[in-house]
Amino acid sequence: MEVNSEKGDRRRRVGLVYDDRMCEHATADGDPHPENPDRIRAIWKKLESAGIPQRCVVFNAKEAEDKHILSVHSNNHVNLIKNISSKQFDSRRNRIASKFNSIYMNEGSSEAAYLAAGSVIEVAERVAKGELSSAFAIVRPPGHHAEQNEPMGFCLYNNVAIATSFLLNERPDIKKILIVDWDVHHGNGTQKMFWKDPRVLFFSVHRHEFGSFYPANDEGFYAMTGEGPGAGYNINVPWENGRCGDADYLAVWDHILIPVAKDFNPDIVIISAGFDAAIGDPLGGCHVTPYGYSVMLKKLMEFSEGKIIMALEGGYNLVSLANSVLACVEVLLEDKPIAGSSEAYPFESTWRVIQAVRQELSAFWPTLADELPKKLTSCKASPLQLLVASSDSEDESDIDLHIRAENLEAVVQDGLSKLKVDEDSHDLVATWRSELSKIDVWYASFGSNMWKSRFLCYIEGGQLEGMEKRCSGSVDRNPPKEIMWKTVPHRLFFGRDHSSTWGPGGVAFLNPEENNQDRAYICLYRITLEQFNDVLLQENASSYDISSPLFDLVALNSIADKQSISVEFKSGWYRSVLYLGKECDIPILTLTCPLSDVEAFKSGDLPMSAPSKEYANTIIRGLTEGKQLSEEEAIAYIQEASTKPL
Repeated sequence: MEVNSEKGDRRRRVGLVYDDRMCEHATADGDPHPENPDRIRAIWKKLESAGIPQRCVVFNAKEAEDKHILSVHSNNHVNLIKNISSKQFDSRRNRIASKFNSIYMNEGSSEAAYLAAGSVIEVAERVAKGELSSAFAIVRPPGHHAEQNEPMGFCLYNNVAIATSFLLNERPDIKKILIVDWDVHHGNGTQKMFWKDPRVLFFSVHRHEFGSFYPANDEGFYAMTGEGPGAGYNINVPWENGRCGDADYLAVWDHILIPVAKDFNPDIVIISAGFDAAIGDPLGGCHVTPYGYSVMLKKLMEFSEGKIIMALEGGYNLVSLANSVLACVEVLLEDKPIAGSSEAYPFESTWRVIQAVRQELSAFWPTLADELPKKLTSCKASPLQLLVASSDSEDESDIDLHIRAENLEAVVQDGLSKLKVDEDSHDLVATWRSELSKIDVWYASFGSNMWKSRFLCYIEGGQLEGMEKRCSGSVDRNPPKEIMWKTVPHRLFFGRDHSSTWGPGGVAFLNPEENNQDRAYICLYRITLEQFNDVLLQENASSYDISSPLFDLVALNSIADKQSISVEFKSGWYRSVLYLGKECDIPILTLTCPLSDVEAFKSGDLPMSAPSKEYANTIIRGLTEGKQLSEEEAIAYIQEASTKPL
């Protein structure tokens, strides 16, 4: 152990664990992977450049003992991790790893896993004894996905669960432990290990998106509250969407975690400190800043006399990862005020989730029983920040959700200014939405949206069987005022060979050029021009901040003359708004590809491909339930569109 402290007991004694041996865990042949040795190297380099190690108690990693690991993992699991790096597994190591969910292993994996688990045990024991005020274990591989009998999600041993079990078994003075998992992914392994244990309050806030975000199951839903004596001691806060930032996390802290933690009154706090919700992370897609992490940590230091153990989990943007860890260690040292401020509002979906969690847990924690005042929950970010697509477009890269690492420093210095929703912007949004909500159009669908249930996903939000992504829905969720059917002299065809919603297979397009020899069925939905803008957005972009409409009244008034107008998306598949005449003096609009894409399909630069079975079934259901064709006729209609050359 190397003790570095200039002011002795006048300063909090903060422990740091870092050991290069954990860098030996890497992919075979050095293949690129987000969970790589550079993660902890970048953290340590950042801490050294800030002079942090000189102000802390620094020590090398220590391997965990099997008896402590076996308190949460099975014999089979321990035997696997212990031996997987030995020579006897050289020929079959990769094959074994491939059987698990998101796992790689090499000659250094066993030692790294034992060092990671042992390091968290070591700092936990020292904090419990009072030798350290708090500590940060800079370890890898991470742990919170690892379950009793299998590794998963980059995790081999569940480091936090092992340390928690160690404290409960070995330290009689530690009777209650709060685990806070703020990694962007649900801590499924940790949850299962303490599912029935009232001594552990497990709290996880994570992207869930109704079970579609990794680890992609229902275990992270807010209704999962524990069982038997552990009922009420498992708290999940499942985000419905990405892009959540400081304001969203701090609202959860203030209105769920902190009130419950006060009643629970833990003897020690362990944080599964993943930083993949940090701004710019390539896997997380959220917007938490170093300032946000600092405040979240500071609020937790009010418990257990500040006895906090932080164990690294995820975090894959090296810049934001290092900056966020530095911010947290500085909070643990408590020798400088937290710099920054927050003026952003939480998303509407955040308040909805908070209220659902409070209602679910109020039977166990009366402090959550009171309804939050409407004055509070009405303070929310513009929903335009959060229109998340479930489109048929695969290439949604024109809207960059992730800030590049080289630009991250400047963004971080701006704090939350990038997320701030100012009053002028609210007024602009409210004005155009109000105006366009009074104008009706017919939205003409010719593909999967001909089935009403599929189209309503774009209006009300949701996901149907066969869809791989969920729709967020429109701001105005009122259903169509009227539905009718027509045929038009345009060619239906299927292009592309993979979509982000339906997977392999082509999706439907309508040739913008008329041809009297062609006939395509279209289902018309009478919706507002405001809703049409939201459908247009969801069809083409992952997310987009718009203070003005994509297709406004000027465009509507001019499209009859122009016949089609391309909206400014660099690569959206349905960026061309096509005019198909009027019905009841209301313009008919559809969304398809531009003529330049049609030429690319003809030349072979873009692939033509038949639709997948799931996608074709939505068209069949639309045509049959709309009483346009029999099932046999609908199948033949799709077959002809799939095989006839353009």
